[in-house]
Amino acid sequence: MHFLDQAKIYLKSGAGGPGAVSFRREKYVEYGGPDGGNGGKGGDIVFEAVAGLNTLIDFRYTQHFKAKRGEHGQGKDRTGASAPDLVIKVPVGTQVLSEDREEVLADFTEVGQREVFLEGGLGGRGNASYKSATNRAPRQHQPGIPGEEMWVWLRLKLLADVGLVGLPNAGKSTFINQVSNAKAKVGHYAFTTLIPKLGVVHHKGREFVLADIPGLIEGAADGAGIGDRFLGHIERCRVLIHLIDISGTGDQDPAEAMRIVEEELAAYGGGLDDKPRLVVLNKLDLADKELAEGFAEELQEAGADKVFMVSGATGEGIEQLMDAVLQYLPERTSTETKGNEVEDMAEENADDWSPLD
Repeated sequence: MHFLDQAKIYLKSGAGGPGAVSFRREKYVEYGGPDGGNGGKGGDIVFEAVAGLNTLIDFRYTQHFKAKRGEHGQGKDRTGASAPDLVIKVPVGTQVLSEDREEVLADFTEVGQREVFLEGGLGGRGNASYKSATNRAPRQHQPGIPGEEMWVWLRLKLLADVGLVGLPNAGKSTFINQVSNAKAKVGHYAFTTLIPKLGVVHHKGREFVLADIPGLIEGAADGAGIGDRFLGHIERCRVLIHLIDISGTGDQDPAEAMRIVEEELAAYGGGLDDKPRLVVLNKLDLADKELAEGFAEELQEAGADKVFMVSGATGEGIEQLMDAVLQYLPERTSTETKGNEVEDMAEENADDWSPLD
């Protein structure tokens, strides 16, 4: 499935139907009179966050969304039918931005979240509504109120509890494949990950989502490499795992690799530089213990509070790292089912149950 995290679309709500001009003309009715009904309401533009979507690719092929207009009013005081709402389904984590991308108009962070974005126009009044003691045969009517229209940008920020960052070829794909159900592409070259990847991690009865984004290089904030456009997908994460290749990447040693990523996160903003960050020396299977401990001390001198040493290939040290991650998670993450809550409540009430009740 193709991944797309930005799309520009046009929205237009439905116009209200015009009111009718009509007069009664019935046999055996002594007094006729105006009986034109009102027009129906136009359709609303509604956004709804649904489960099972993690891309905006559908909006590449469908970019114009127009709700239907309300029906005309009719004689015999019949009001026109209101048009149905046009519901646009988006992935959880989607933001609706203004055309200039300066303002967030809506933010969908929960499954089932629904918001009326543009309201349809009201139907116009028919001539029956203008009838009065001094205006017995009105012929005026009101056209329906036009709908609203605008261009907006959709921006997807994947919802994940933990984010994975690092330089290219730091072993992030191997790591996420080791700890989660993700099936990320692995290769012995830089930028094997071109789009964000999500994986669900199960550890000690807990469950959370881990997000892997393409590697950062120096100057990513200015567009170098893939740039920093995918950093938005980890803005909502509670903690970041910073993977560092213990063998070094290119000409950078681990301390230099840590500095580069930290500076790019700070240059991006969005609160990423303030998030809790776990510094991890990866590929422990490619280095001896003495070298690993030396690099760990060097990273702590460079500002890391604690350094974890793991091997994404063999799984060594990952359990201790996952234990540390759990400390930053809430009591229940978004992926942990509510069915467990129901079972827990049933167990709590089991002692109070009686066949006589």
